[in-house]
Amino acid sequence: MSGVAPRRIGIVALPPFGLLSLSAVLDALLAANACLGRTAYAPVLLRATDTGRSDADRAPDDRSAPLAAARFVAPALALGDAGPLDGAFVVSDALPPDAPGGDALDGALRELAAAGRLLGGVGTGAAWLARGGVLRGHRCTLDWAHVAELAERHPDVVVSSHVYEIDRQRLTSAGGTAALDLMIAWLGRVHGERLAQQLVARFGLERLRAHDERQRAPSAARLAGSAKLVEAVALMEANVAEPLNTDDVARLVGVSRRQLERLFRQHLGAMPSRWYLDLRLEHARRLLQQGSRSILQVGLSCGFSSAPHFSNAYRTRFGRTPREERSARAAAWREARSDAPGDIPDEDSR
Repeated sequence: MSGVAPRRIGIVALPPFGLLSLSAVLDALLAANACLGRTAYAPVLLRATDTGRSDADRAPDDRSAPLAAARFVAPALALGDAGPLDGAFVVSDALPPDAPGGDALDGALRELAAAGRLLGGVGTGAAWLARGGVLRGHRCTLDWAHVAELAERHPDVVVSSHVYEIDRQRLTSAGGTAALDLMIAWLGRVHGERLAQQLVARFGLERLRAHDERQRAPSAARLAGSAKLVEAVALMEANVAEPLNTDDVARLVGVSRRQLERLFRQHLGAMPSRWYLDLRLEHARRLLQQGSRSILQVGLSCGFSSAPHFSNAYRTRFGRTPREERSARAAAWREARSDAPGDIPDEDSR
């Protein structure tokens, strides 16, 4: 496999952006190289404009300054100088202008999409992909504060509030550590579960979050400007083992049931009872994957009155029973530990 050319992945950092988001994409690709024992990926730092100062050359107090810290890898190239790419990621924390763009970035994204290349967006990167017209008919996600606005701007795109989304050749996530979850999940699909587990261990993570886990709601609620919603979500998170009913939650936060339901639908896209159930099930999944409690103990600690009730709700939500969840994870870890890094297959050899 040493003769296979590395896949050149462009990383376009658009100010303002988080250094953690940028490094998650870059570090995951470099770590995959180390685990695979070869240079499977060649990340290329890019800037979106062909003229003017590089984003890495701006003043230290500029909000783009984090890119300067990444220059130890390579100077940021202009898109026009990047050469052939096998894929590209857009990393940003801001939305693009509302009007469709015709700049170098939009054109480059459309060319890559036409060639069937991989395209990713981190933070608000999905909004830049959508502006370029390369997300039509795809699922995507981005930072919580901008979910509703992106859905309104681009009704032809399916926007979720999940941690990350992998839809064919489109990869999107919220910023920060969500980008690392996205990259590990995608690399696991390309090269096999064993690589994913090795990357989880390499980055010191307790587990890899599933794509359909929701972004943390309290932060989202604050960004949405609803103190009552923040309070309601906090109550739910504090009462996982003994769930409150919707009327009790509404009474405790000082709103009517109808107003509480409106807030949840508007900002979280679900009824309070549905969101509460998903919160408990996601907590149960973390316990199954990380802890040693029995399945019955996990169910009871997450507010389910019986093992059958817990099993049925879990299977409806995640497509597998709690027992299957625990067995699958245990088998994956045993397999990952039994294989040396150089023995991991990839899509070129399977």
